[in-house]
Amino acid sequence: MISLSASKIMIAENYKNILEKVNNAAKVAGRDPKEVTLIAVSKYKPLSDLKEAYDAGARDFGENHVQEMLEKMPEMPSDVRWHMIGHLQRNKVKYIVGKVFLIHSVDSLRLAEEISKEAVKAGVVQDILIEVNVAGEESKWGGNLEETVNLVKEAGKLPGISIKGLMTVAPYTENPEENRKYFSALKHLSVDIEGQNKDNISMGVLSMGMTGDYEVAVSEGATYVRVGTGIFGERDYSSH
Repeated sequence: MISLSASKIMIAENYKNILEKVNNAAKVAGRDPKEVTLIAVSKYKPLSDLKEAYDAGARDFGENHVQEMLEKMPEMPSDVRWHMIGHLQRNKVKYIVGKVFLIHSVDSLRLAEEISKEAVKAGVVQDILIEVNVAGEESKWGGNLEETVNLVKEAGKLPGISIKGLMTVAPYTENPEENRKYFSALKHLSVDIEGQNKDNISMGVLSMGMTGDYEVAVSEGATYVRVGTGIFGERDYSSH
């Protein structure tokens, strides 16, 4: 059994090691490491784990569930940037608009409209990403490449939201190189959309890459990588 102090050391070391690999991957790709932000994916993890990551330098945390995020927010330092990375139900939007730094998982016009409505009501502009199912997996959310272009176009007309880029969840694979084509496709799509020069739409953010493939994602242009297991270890799903 790992002692509490050993667990603390592990999280800190994991975070620093992954950050170093992210920075190295950026340098190898000829990019400025400052262009890439490591998000510590902390779903199902206790506050003590989040605080260890924070003490190691983490300021960006990703959560999949609104209720869990809302419970953690007041317990963490005020300079934490919260990222909603899981599927977001429309009836939960009102609880997080204006409180989260970025919503990564906008996968439909109806969801974008709900975020817009709540943002206008709250007097804020909510930054969002459009989720793309690049690999076409039935188990994943998001539209295909063509649907994404239409969604970006329509969502970009809405008040109270600002589209900052795209997000994808690539397939699970033992060989990260197998996902290079999906990361490359998302990058190309972002360049195509950026070239249309639409108001209220920027393609500066690419959220892609997870524990198994973040280095490949960085080499293909990721600006956010979302790493959970690599930082915090395996999750215990038995109580969820």
